[in-house]
Amino acid sequence: MTFQWTAVATFLYVEIGVLLLLCLPFVSPVRWQKIFMIPLWNKIAIYWNKAFLTIIVLLIVLFLDAIREVKKYSAAHATEKVASVHQNAFDHIQMKLFRSQRNLYISGFSLFLWLVLRRTVTLITQLAKEMGIQVALELQVANTSEAARKCLQENEILQQALNEKEKYKREQALEASNKKLRQEVEYLTDELKTASNALSKATNEVIAVKKQSEGLKREYDRLMKEHERLQDLLGEEEDKKDQ
Repeated sequence: MTFQWTAVATFLYVEIGVLLLLCLPFVSPVRWQKIFMIPLWNKIAIYWNKAFLTIIVLLIVLFLDAIREVKKYSAAHATEKVASVHQNAFDHIQMKLFRSQRNLYISGFSLFLWLVLRRTVTLITQLAKEMGIQVALELQVANTSEAARKCLQENEILQQALNEKEKYKREQALEASNKKLRQEVEYLTDELKTASNALSKATNEVIAVKKQSEGLKREYDRLMKEHERLQDLLGEEEDKKDQ
């Protein structure tokens, strides 16, 4: 095997090993993303697209060359087989055909796995980013839920404080109203006492006036009787003078 095909075969084995590593189930895409974020990989990533395209071109060239070699030795193998030439020459052509077919498979699989490897790395990177976004969203949702829970607790505390404040205001208003009612009751009680005293005084005065009126009436009756008696006496004296 020549140097170039030894290099291609080695590259194929490396591709298979890297793909097997990328397919390990216990290594998460996030871990691969962290590995890809190593400073060394960041430096290599600058030349990644150029290296990828260069390797693609080389593998395509080798693959086309292997196809050409297969066609060449297949035609020669068929010709030698029909011509029934010397056995050593036929074995040599058959060996060349086998090597060209081997090289075709190596270059073809290398090209295919190189494309698969790039696609796999891209998908792993995208998946890691999506997982990171999902984790960030979950963290944001958790923070939002925690903030909402705190807001609900604060609202409940504020509502309780507001209810207590309203209750305190109602109690103060009720106490002020009761105090005003007590003052009014006391005022009305004083007024009632004053009115009762005035009524008692007026009643006493009425009784006194009534008693005085009865006394004046009796005095008037006595004076009237005295007046009638004096008139009778005066009439009798006049009668005596006339006789």
